[in-house]
Amino acid sequence: MSSPALAVVVIGRNEGPRLTACLESVRASCNMPEPAELIYVDSNSTDGSPERAAEFGARVIVLGSGKQSAARARNAGWRSAIAPFILFLDGDTVLNRDFVHLAMKEFQNPQVAVVWGHRRELRPEASLYNRILDLDWIYPPGYTDFCGGDALMRRSSLEDVNGFNADLIAGEEPDMCRRMRVMGHLILHIAIPMTGHDLAISGFSQYWRRSVRTGHAYAEISVLYRDTPDPLWSRESRRNLWLGSLYVLTAILLGAASILLRSIVPLLAGALGFAALTIRTARSFRWKGVSWTTLLMFGIHSHIQQLPILQGQILYLWGRWRSQRSELIEYKSGPQ
Repeated sequence: MSSPALAVVVIGRNEGPRLTACLESVRASCNMPEPAELIYVDSNSTDGSPERAAEFGARVIVLGSGKQSAARARNAGWRSAIAPFILFLDGDTVLNRDFVHLAMKEFQNPQVAVVWGHRRELRPEASLYNRILDLDWIYPPGYTDFCGGDALMRRSSLEDVNGFNADLIAGEEPDMCRRMRVMGHLILHIAIPMTGHDLAISGFSQYWRRSVRTGHAYAEISVLYRDTPDPLWSRESRRNLWLGSLYVLTAILLGAASILLRSIVPLLAGALGFAALTIRTARSFRWKGVSWTTLLMFGIHSHIQQLPILQGQILYLWGRWRSQRSELIEYKSGPQ
């Protein structure tokens, strides 16, 4: 048999039927190079995911004891593969059948290290949160500074940067892409469907924890690159620290003013100010091409999320001061 041209590395933890859908989509992919390696890396699932993947012919790697993270799982996957190209997929995604065939053409440019396409939510109608967060996946095509968890990569570029930083519990893809860009590699976002994603957020607590994880990533990575020529996420971190603190302080002052004045006028003024901010944000994202109702909800989300993101930053900074590292921050409740 000839050496495989492509390795598909799927990572997951307790994804249940979502993992089945992911592996079925890989099997159904159009014009995928043959033979292709299929590798599933499991982060201590308790729902039979390793056995489920083995039924699809995947080589299964179960991470042992130690810190669980997507970065650690992806590293275990690509390092066990032999193919020159690696397609990374999360276990809660469904691969578009034409993505690999179309994306592989972009590697004719030897500088291209990573190719990624459009990821969208499979069930935006399932919850308000799915509908809003679906917009987070919409980016304009072209050369970018980052990629997401689903991406097609050149193995030699992964080797150049020693893969993902396994110490990170979130934000490992932008971190690795930054290190690739420093070495002269290119990250390319193409305007074709790549994966459908099942965010599976049905409640506010899940939404909050996901945003806390984002804040942790902002803080950790901005500290990591703070004194470099390319201080990744420093601007985002500072902006959130300022905005999140301002929102908390404003809410406290307006509440205190309403109590002291025995009037709801300060609270109404705050509500009007928030509405104005929401409308302004919604207008700035009209290029995403969705309805005004969805844009307004996305505008609300853009400001509300500053609070859990601030919490995530504080948790990281507090842990760093105490010389303690955070564990994996999970927001999903299990298979659905």
